[in-house]
Parts: sequence; C-alpha cells; structure tokens
Amino acid sequence: MTQKDDFKLQDFLPYLLNQAAEESGLAFQQIYKDRYGMLRTEWRVLFHLGMYGRMSAKDIGERSKMHKTKISRAVAKLEARRMLTRERDAADRRLEYLTLTQAGKAAYIDLRGVAKAYDTGLAGQFSQEDIDKLRLMLRHLAGMK
Repeated sequence: MTQKDDFKLQDFLPYLLNQAAEESGLAFQQIYKDRYGMLRTEWRVLFHLGMYGRMSAKDIGERSKMHKTKISRAVAKLEARRMLTRERDAADRRLEYLTLTQAGKAAYIDLRGVAKAYDTGLAGQFSQEDIDKLRLMLRHLAGMK
C-alpha cells in the first residue's frame, strides 16, 4: 500500500525563500561579478565596510550571519585586489580591523547605485503596499528589527 505524500516542497517556506533569493539575486550577482570579479561573499564584505566603515571580520560575521572562513577568504581576495586594508589591534594582536581603500570605496559607491536601481526594478513588480509587507515579513524572519 502506497501512502500519498502531501508535502509540497514548492510551498515549504525555507525552500521557497531560498529559491526566491537565488532567482532575484542572479542578475545582480552577474553585475558585480562582471565589473569586479567578485563572489557573493566578497560583495557582502565590501558592502558591510562601505555602509558601516572600519570593522573586524567578527563584526561582519555577526551582522551578515556569514561563516568566519567565508569572510576570511573574501577579505583575502578583496585585499589582493587592493580594495581593503587590514590593521592589527595594538592591544589584541589576534584582532584585525578592516577598512576600504579608495578603490574599495569607489567599487562600493558604484555597486551601491546599481543595487538601488536593481532593488527598485525588482520592487516594481509589486504594489508599494505589498513591498512594504514583504520587507517587514522578511526582516522579521531574518531576525532584524
């Protein structure tokens, strides 16, 4: 006797959210990859430093919920491209502060403008009321205030 499986993967919220994130981010991902040769983690590190200024990798990890090894690789690649610098803390030599260089700031400003336009286009598929609700619900699920 075969039991009917009534689980619908397409309606499972974690799966649906992941699919939506992947699909909605693909075109933007291609832009930062084509312009700067960046991967997603590098873009996210660049944007955290662009938005918040000098930070440690630990700070970025706490804000972004990225694993420290991914951040470390992204930092190394951005440093190799001369987009950020590292500065050791004088009191705690294990701690490094990361800061965007002029090239990093220029890339951030360029991509920030592209991100705003991309977000506007994506949001344009929905009413303002729906977008406001969607952002509120996604922030709630992400644990953001």
